[in-house]
Amino acid sequence: MFKLVYTYTYEEKAKIFLKKHPDIIKQYRKTLELLELNPHHPSLRLHQFKTASYLLYSVSINLSYRISLELLVNEKEIILISIGDHQEIYGKK
Repeated sequence: MFKLVYTYTYEEKAKIFLKKHPDIIKQYRKTLELLELNPHHPSLRLHQFKTASYLLYSVSINLSYRISLELLVNEKEIILISIGDHQEIYGKK
């Protein structure tokens, strides 16, 4: 089992995001549960992507929304970085 690490920045972004999208709260919680149990679960569609300065991962909440994260396999930690749509996560449309 992995440990989810909620940074202050992530918690603030998630609070704002979920206030805008209350209809996906159940999907969001399910995503976090699966991520903690098995980040490689097929429904999460875990994949790696690169920003200008970091190599991060992304998982799907649904077809429109994602969570970006840092996956530390050795320590079995998942540091949640951001939440949003394609534009917010990948910085492109």
